[in-house]
Amino acid sequence: MDAFDVNLEKNRANFQSLSPLSFLERCARAYPGHPAVIHGKQSLSYADFYNRCRKLASVLSRMGIGEKDTVSVMLSNTPPMLECHYGVPMIGAVLHSINTRLDAANIAFQLDHAETKVVIVDREFSKTMKEVLAQCNVEPYVIDYDDPEFDVEGERIGSIEYEEFIKPGDETFSWQLPQDEWNSISLNYTSGTTGNPKGVVYHHRGAYLMGYSNMVAGEMPKHATYLWTLPMFHCNGWCFPWTVSVVGGTHVCLRWVRAQAIFDAIAEHNVTHMCGAPIVMATLINAPENEKRPLPSRVKFITAAAPPPESVLAQMADAGFDVTHVYGLTETYGPAVVNEWNRDWDGLSADDKAQKQARQGIRYAALEDLTVLDPETMSVVPADGETLGEVMFRGNIVMKGYLKNEQETSNSFSGGWFHSGDLGVIHPDGYIQLKDRSKDIIISGGENISSIEVEDTIYKHPQVMAVAVVAKPDDKWGEVPIAYVELKSDASLQAEDIIEFCRENLARYKCPRYVEFTELPKTSTGKIQKYILRDKAKSG
Repeated sequence: MDAFDVNLEKNRANFQSLSPLSFLERCARAYPGHPAVIHGKQSLSYADFYNRCRKLASVLSRMGIGEKDTVSVMLSNTPPMLECHYGVPMIGAVLHSINTRLDAANIAFQLDHAETKVVIVDREFSKTMKEVLAQCNVEPYVIDYDDPEFDVEGERIGSIEYEEFIKPGDETFSWQLPQDEWNSISLNYTSGTTGNPKGVVYHHRGAYLMGYSNMVAGEMPKHATYLWTLPMFHCNGWCFPWTVSVVGGTHVCLRWVRAQAIFDAIAEHNVTHMCGAPIVMATLINAPENEKRPLPSRVKFITAAAPPPESVLAQMADAGFDVTHVYGLTETYGPAVVNEWNRDWDGLSADDKAQKQARQGIRYAALEDLTVLDPETMSVVPADGETLGEVMFRGNIVMKGYLKNEQETSNSFSGGWFHSGDLGVIHPDGYIQLKDRSKDIIISGGENISSIEVEDTIYKHPQVMAVAVVAKPDDKWGEVPIAYVELKSDASLQAEDIIEFCRENLARYKCPRYVEFTELPKTSTGKIQKYILRDKAKSG
């Protein structure tokens, strides 16, 4: 037997399961009086926040909720949502955060599929949830949340209000770390654009590692102030409910993502960090002057989805925001790839810088491997920036799998990698760049056209707010690109203007044959719903 195996076993003193729950306990000890959560005029210290989470955990435990039970929440970015991210897993239960913009049938499927035992619902969403409860088979215990800071419409549909529910809780409740860090901590459903949505399961280990990794990728200092412009129901807010506790930071809740409320919060609370989809950047840039306020300092803005166009990055910089571009999926706990800026690039021309910024980047510190493979041979494509393959992930911030869906889980992990479904290339320096979703490549006359490349070109037009390019069936070419364009409020363009602009900047065969001006359909997190546009293009 090797000497390194003798009397060197794991024990309680040298090995503990990793869990983000430990972050909050530490902050409550180290910074008990520091602001943890701000919501309107409410302010909770870390001691208050920790005690409220333990009260929630104790009351849930008393009613019989425990390990592997699902607690579903339909809440805005409010204090109870943050408390659920700690209080629910403190008793080994699994937190299921519901997209508040989904229809009743979709949510009813989720509650049944997750076998929900308890649901906490904001009064603002009571109408939809009332329909859900009439449709689903499970009969969860319903708790209302009546926000004391904002006047919202809706009725109480539950057995008790949230504050009344946690009031008798024990703020000294002796919760435990999970016995196994592989235990499930949360459940997030994919968008379900085809068929039923899939339930993505996260574990404590991955959430813990994401806590640190977000801090590194977002360059978050001690006592950072984080503004909640990203919905917490989206990949558990990219795991930032746990990340902020790593640095002893302050959560600034934001019930509604509106320009004036964002600028007010930044100015009043000296916000240092925020996340959001490109639509949030557009909201800030295009806000009326009377809704804007000077920023007390520069703000780090972390964004996902398509790389921000050069013009947007410049406008954000001028407005006081430093943009970091990340990429990931629900299955990777949110962002797992970051466009980490190399200072050697500082001296590049504006065009060369824009090319660097258009790439998705390199793996998060907590992700063990990221590459682009030929999905047929599972071999790595050449790092030439041109050879197309599928982006694949491997590591501890990849989901456990899909709940009750063995076939989809097996398919997604085929060959020992998580298959993203995104097509991309590897550049010589190792940075990856997306070229399209596999279903969004347009094959016109035998030539592959990347919808992202065409979109990037159209985004450069100063009068364009947003754009999506999809395939339109064509008798001659098989498919041709059609561009759906959302213009800025003061724009005055014709379809021919967009086509001509593309011809000046793209190979002619890549240019859209058709242009339609419209308000683009978007998800609640601001992502453009291309599947709706694909259906529209196919139907003529």
